[in-house]
Amino acid sequence: QVQLVESGGGSVQAGESLRLSCAASGSIVSMNTMSWYRQAPGKERELVAAITSGGRTNYADSVKGRFTISRDNAKITVYLQMNSLKPEDTAVYYCNARLTRYSGSYLRSGDYWGQGTQVTVSS
Repeated sequence: QVQLVESGGGSVQAGESLRLSCAASGSIVSMNTMSWYRQAPGKERELVAAITSGGRTNYADSVKGRFTISRDNAKITVYLQMNSLKPEDTAVYYCNARLTRYSGSYLRSGDYWGQGTQVTVSS
C-alpha cells in the first residue's frame, strides 16, 4: 500500500520556524507533482506550495518569501521549510502526492493524501 506520512508539526511562537516532512512508502515508481495544503478552522483547504517532478515550484501569495518546498527523490520525501511563522499560518497541514505506482503487472498514477500534521503559531 502507498502511504504518505507527515511529521514536523508543533507549537511555536510567531517568528520561529518549523520544517515539515512528508515521506512516501510503498510500490512507488516515481513522484510527480507533490504539494502541501493547509486547512484552518472555518476555512477551506488551500494550496500552500507545490513542486513538480522537474523541480519547478509554486507558492501561495501568503507564504511567498517565507516558505520553501523541496524534494528528495532518493528518499521519496517532500519538505516544507516554514520561516517567520505567523499566527495566521495556524492550520492542519496535509501532504499531497501525484505519483505512479506498481499495481500487479501494471503502472497506475493517482493522487494520495497524508493524514495531516498540526501547526500552531502563537502571538
